[in-house]
Amino acid sequence: MFGELGVESEVIRIVDHKVAFGISSDEGGGDEWPLILEKIKACDILVIATPIWFGVLSSVAKMVIERLDGTYTEGDPETGQYPLYGKTAGVIVTGNEDGAHDVCSTILFNLIHLGCTVPPNADCYWVGDAGPGPSYIEAGGDRHLYANRTARYMVHNLTYFAKLLKENPIPTNLKKLDEEAKKGKRLMLTYLRVADLFTKSWTLLLLETGGII
Repeated sequence: MFGELGVESEVIRIVDHKVAFGISSDEGGGDEWPLILEKIKACDILVIATPIWFGVLSSVAKMVIERLDGTYTEGDPETGQYPLYGKTAGVIVTGNEDGAHDVCSTILFNLIHLGCTVPPNADCYWVGDAGPGPSYIEAGGDRHLYANRTARYMVHNLTYFAKLLKENPIPTNLKKLDEEAKKGKRLMLTYLRVADLFTKSWTLLLLETGGII
C-alpha cells in the first residue's frame, strides 16, 4: 500500500540481527543496532510491528524502544531536536486474545516522546479469539475488514503527514526552551508553594478536569 503512494519501504526483522540489550546507541561487542539506527534516522516513516505476548508488547519490541532511548543524547547541535523529530510513526499489532490497545498506546506514546509525530489512526491490529488458537495468517487475518480498513487509514495518514513535515519542518528549538525552563525554575517552585495554600476543593477541581479530559 505504501508503494501505491510512492513510498519506498524496507522491512527489518530485529531477530535476524545481533542486537544487544541496553539504552545506548551502541552497546559494543558486535552490536548491530547502530546499522539499524542509521536506517531509522534516514527514514521519513517509522512503523513498529509486534505480536502480543501475555497481553503486552513483545520483549523484542520493548528492546527496540529501549535502544531508541539512546537518541535522546543525539540532539541537533542548533535546535536540540532528537533524531526522530520530523518522522511520522505508526504501529502494527497481531496476536490472540486482548492487549492490542495497550500495545499500541505504549509504543506510540514512547515514539512521541522520542520526537515522532503520530497522525490520526496510526495503528493497525488484529486479535484472535480468547485462548490458544490460529495466528493472523492461519486465521485469514488478511481478509479481516477492520484490519484492512485501519491498515489503509494508517498508510495514508502516515504518508500525508510525512509529506507535511518534509515541507514544513517542526521549528521548535528545544535548546532555547531548555534555557527558558532553567531560568523559570525558581518561579515555578514559588508557584507550587503558593498553590499549596489554596483549598483542597481547588485541587480536586484539577483532578476532575483531568478525569473529564
